[in-house]
Amino acid sequence: MNETALTVHQTTRPHGFPTAEHFAFVESTRPGPAAGSALVENLYWSVDPYHREMMDDVPGGFTLDAPLEGRTIGRVIASRTPRLTEGEIVFHRQGWRTHAVVKPEEIRQLPRFDGVPLTAYLSTLGGTGLTAYVGLTRIARLQEGEDLFVSAAAGGVGTATGRFARLLGAGRLVGSAGSAAKAGHLTREVGYDAVFDYHDGAAADLLGKAAPGGIDVFVDNVGGEQLAAAVGALREFGRIVRVGTISQYNTPDAPKPRFNYADIVEKSLRMEGFLVSNYRDVQEELYEFAVPHLQSGRLALDETVVDGFECIVDAFLGMLRGENTGKILVRDRTQARP
Repeated sequence: MNETALTVHQTTRPHGFPTAEHFAFVESTRPGPAAGSALVENLYWSVDPYHREMMDDVPGGFTLDAPLEGRTIGRVIASRTPRLTEGEIVFHRQGWRTHAVVKPEEIRQLPRFDGVPLTAYLSTLGGTGLTAYVGLTRIARLQEGEDLFVSAAAGGVGTATGRFARLLGAGRLVGSAGSAAKAGHLTREVGYDAVFDYHDGAAADLLGKAAPGGIDVFVDNVGGEQLAAAVGALREFGRIVRVGTISQYNTPDAPKPRFNYADIVEKSLRMEGFLVSNYRDVQEELYEFAVPHLQSGRLALDETVVDGFECIVDAFLGMLRGENTGKILVRDRTQARP
């Protein structure tokens, strides 16, 4: 058994796009659990867009020169509490490290469903899928036959939103992505009817061509110009679900979107943002909805898997550059299939 542990620390605050120089890998002796806790060897790590926000000097952000947090799945390898047994697979939030000492109240014991891989608990069945499901069912209150536009449709939340919306009976699905290859994947594999590359022109023009009859719901992962375009395209009683503003994470000085604010009143539009952490009570409902579709093959996992904890910073930076399709995950090399 490896007697050393690795953690990732943030060493400085970025202004604009972060680089590998903003992080450091720190080696230490593998920790031992205190009474009432257990030692977990981490196996899968999630890197997420919200981590970029936490790199800034904001309330609740990352502390410099300290281990970072993130969603993680690991195996209990030593326990000093009867509530956690060795060999048990658990979910916790002490990511960006190879080993973590956790208390029972800090973990979630994962149900195991036949035919569902562990990675699903960090993607479709995890925070990414829960964000998409809550956005559609609680915030948008999607009705059968309604038309959607999803920005950053090739990302983790975007692919999950598209697949869930199709299962929920949505009408026309329109998305934006960062390349023609991603647009093709979304229409061929994920179920989108039309996807445009946002580099190809003004967002309002591109959206107008993809959804000439307008939209009922906009699931916004980006903000900026695409948010302004969606306000113009929304029909009466349209809804905007604000998930994130990735277009501004690395360009804090970018101009704010400009749109006709009268549209909000005249079309009776509703815009609402949310934090998925406030909807953890919906987790079991997500399992009930998604697991049967995963088992039947009607719902597929959209994942980009990077092997090796030593690649976690590269995976995170690649995600910010849009190099992934679907949810990006880091996998311990011991879990890779030969």
